[in-house]
Amino acid sequence: MVNRPQDTNPFEFIAIASLRTAQLMRGCVPRVAPGHKLTTTAQLEVVAGRVLRLPPVQAPNGHEGA
Repeated sequence: MVNRPQDTNPFEFIAIASLRTAQLMRGCVPRVAPGHKLTTTAQLEVVAGRVLRLPPVQAPNGHEGA
């Protein structure tokens, strides 16, 4: 079991880890030592700070978007 950092929102931790798991399933190179299932590897990457959440981009009109 991977313990999330205490300063991380549980929902955000799982959301980021699940998106990273999808990337690993598509063939991305792991950023931590391999040897675990992909979901565990993704969680370890988030805990290690190797995968970060980017803040939403603010559009000029004040709405979120790209």
